[in-house]
Amino acid sequence: SHQGGGAEDHARALEASALVNRAYRPLRDPVRRVEYLIALEEGREVREETTAKAKVPMDLLAEMLEVQEALEEVKSSGLTEEAAEKLRAERQRLQERYQAEEDALIGLGPEWDAAVDAGKERKPLLERFKQGLAARAYLRTVIDDLTQAVGEDEGRHVSHRRH
Repeated sequence: SHQGGGAEDHARALEASALVNRAYRPLRDPVRRVEYLIALEEGREVREETTAKAKVPMDLLAEMLEVQEALEEVKSSGLTEEAAEKLRAERQRLQERYQAEEDALIGLGPEWDAAVDAGKERKPLLERFKQGLAARAYLRTVIDDLTQAVGEDEGRHVSHRRH
């Protein structure tokens, strides 16, 4: 029937529109765009979790040892108000670092575009992208651990913890 044809066209239009939206979303979100560029360059699907295989910077790991010790301390001797204050301060600092990592990633965008336009070697930039994503994913985990430790678990379930 003619009615059926109209519905079919409508379904096709919806499908096309969904495809366009799916392609556009990563490009609109600067961090998703970075993940998308890595996927394109390396010819594979990239999620932030998989890029964690890129090395987290050593200075960040060393810095986190201190935070981990503070977390262990709370686990063994309980959460005093003093300890909670310390953990909140740490978390604030790490959230700033997380934001800085994100800003740095986004800041590489124009450099990437210029390299593409000039046909320059993009591997070093790709490595910086991956390292930034890895640092960001790692910071996210530690920030979540701190949130949980100070008992401000925003409805997260234990199963969500990525360890």
